[in-house]
Amino acid sequence: MSKSSSKATLLTFALATVVFISGAGADEIKLPDMGSPADAILSANDEVQIGRSIMRDIRNSGQVVEDPLVNEYINEVGNKVAAQTNDGDHDFTFFVIDDHRINAFALPGGYIGVHTGLLEASRSEDELAGVLAHEVAHVTQRHIARAIHANSRQSLLSTAIMLGAMIAGAAGGGGDVMQAGIAVAQGTAAQQQINFTRSNEHEADRVGIAALADAGFDPYGMASFFDVMSRQDSRAPDERAPEFLRTHPVTSSRIAEARNRARNYPQVRSEDSISYGISKIRTIIDRFETPKEAVAYFEKRPYQNQNELERYGRLLAYLRDGSYGKALDIVENLVDRNPEVIAYHIALGDTQVLLGRHAEAIDTFEEALKLFPRNVPLVIAYGERLLELQQPQKAHILLLDLLNNVPPTPDQARLIARAANEAGEMAESLYYLSEYRLMIGDLVGGINYLQQALRLPELQEIQRIRFEARIDFIREYMTEEQLRRMQHTPPPSQSARNVA
Repeated sequence: MSKSSSKATLLTFALATVVFISGAGADEIKLPDMGSPADAILSANDEVQIGRSIMRDIRNSGQVVEDPLVNEYINEVGNKVAAQTNDGDHDFTFFVIDDHRINAFALPGGYIGVHTGLLEASRSEDELAGVLAHEVAHVTQRHIARAIHANSRQSLLSTAIMLGAMIAGAAGGGGDVMQAGIAVAQGTAAQQQINFTRSNEHEADRVGIAALADAGFDPYGMASFFDVMSRQDSRAPDERAPEFLRTHPVTSSRIAEARNRARNYPQVRSEDSISYGISKIRTIIDRFETPKEAVAYFEKRPYQNQNELERYGRLLAYLRDGSYGKALDIVENLVDRNPEVIAYHIALGDTQVLLGRHAEAIDTFEEALKLFPRNVPLVIAYGERLLELQQPQKAHILLLDLLNNVPPTPDQARLIARAANEAGEMAESLYYLSEYRLMIGDLVGGINYLQQALRLPELQEIQRIRFEARIDFIREYMTEEQLRRMQHTPPPSQSARNVA
């Protein structure tokens, strides 16, 4: 999906959503509102539904980084901050977008996106946490719903256009797209809406800095990152300014205000976690077009002069370049020096597999699991290696234990479907593929896979009961159009392998 078509999809969805929420007549809008005034236009449940649909579009675009190590890290930091400002009414999902532009955004319903460019541009974990705290505050303070409520006196079409513009801007369209949509919707009142948006930014700063300090990060982290961005802006023409500045305008007065707020909290001397450095290294190495370029980058400094993270990057570059022997020397040293880092154990097991030392690799992963049971990146890496080593039954059991305790991502659901398929457990494979289709918003496809599973001659009675109950559950959430389409949709291929 192209970026332009993705934006159009988001805008179309937003317009349709507002029309659906607002109803057919003015009488519905005038009903008493016993909660937040914003609920009269956009309820918290509506926000969740909008955010979920946008997130499905983003996932389908292929831009979401599926690296388990990076995903676990960004969710760890994000949830640590969110726990300090969340009143329990919001569930948060943090994800990384493969985009070198420096930006971050908040979607309705608690979806927080961070570009790889921002992760690379941050100079410390405190700065990264500051950006996440700011975006979390946009969600907890319900800024999109409040912006719509502030314009509730405008026509329904005006409100719909503004919501669509705001969502398109948050999802990557940039501040210019957002403000253009507002201008179309409100004409001469555009400046008033822009000022309201700026007030949201200042409120997100205030709430975010408090959460940042309460979570144990340096409260100056947010102001520090703003300062970095403002200096980049002064060195580049406006059309090349970082996307972050287009969606989060930063002024000297805003930076000064953020610093003044940080002074109200105790000073924190924090050190970057090793996971922060590893996540940055993994995003950096992904930007190189060829393995040779990656090797050249990490060989710029002599090995003996490199720090631990630079050596980790060198190791990953060697693995991509096929220099497995060189990689083994580095990773064995890293594990010996710092055995608490899960990424090093994963890299050691991967290297041993690539060298054909399969028994040693199994031992490495098994020992790591004893140290870090049910760690998501470790289990996913081990499951993938087991499939490469033609041990699908063991991989299926391993992944099932994890995913019964940790909600899977769509990619992880496809992985366990592949493991079950290769282990000859077709019914379970079709069940996991059904769950994958549901995760990406395809309810019809989800039911079709379950119906295919019900036709298997080897199906056990307990499976039949479970699958039929799941179909009944899904149907409760389907529209009449989806139900009609399901009746005319051919069943999926008999082989789950093609889909997985």
